[in-house]
Amino acid sequence: MSAKKILVVDDEKHIRMLYQEELESEGYAVAVSDGREPILDVVAREKPLVVVLDIKLGSDLSGLDLLQEIRRGEPALPVILSTAYDSFQHDLKSVVADYYVVKSVDLTELKAKVALAIAKRT
Repeated sequence: MSAKKILVVDDEKHIRMLYQEELESEGYAVAVSDGREPILDVVAREKPLVVVLDIKLGSDLSGLDLLQEIRRGEPALPVILSTAYDSFQHDLKSVVADYYVVKSVDLTELKAKVALAIAKRT
């Protein structure tokens, strides 16, 4: 049986690497994206069970917009919004996310949300 795949979308390379390393240590397969490639193309190619999506993807790209694209193309795909800013939790576009995690050096909450999202999906 192959490992359950997580897609991590973040514009910061060190965050992608950290999440990838930590999630792989939990037994997941991890694909990463900086958000520049069309999100539905990445989802179609990687076939993740869960997407961990940063809200602020540089100055001209919003994870909330990518979330809307995912909902239109893959409405059942669980999405965990991950950001350093907890104020986005109140943005109307963010309410369609399955979970919301504030970035931290302690990834316990993120790992718990990933496990929960996968459990609900499988």
